[in-house]
Amino acid sequence: MNNQRRKRIGKAVVLIEQAKEIVEEVREGEEETYENLPESFQNGERGETMRAAIDNMDEAFVQLEDAVSSLELAAE
Repeated sequence: MNNQRRKRIGKAVVLIEQAKEIVEEVREGEEETYENLPESFQNGERGETMRAAIDNMDEAFVQLEDAVSSLELAAE
């Protein structure tokens, strides 16, 4: 891989790292809101929807980490 392509990969890594920060920030906010709900809401439809969103953001975060690792390996 030439230097120009490595730089582009580096830029992609930076952008993915920014996306990870955003996902983590939103996830933490959703988690905090969920934890502050009364237990009856946590166990209801609203709580289930929030829990699913939190779980999906966790999965997205892991996938973004995997993408960074793969790109860094590709740029070696």
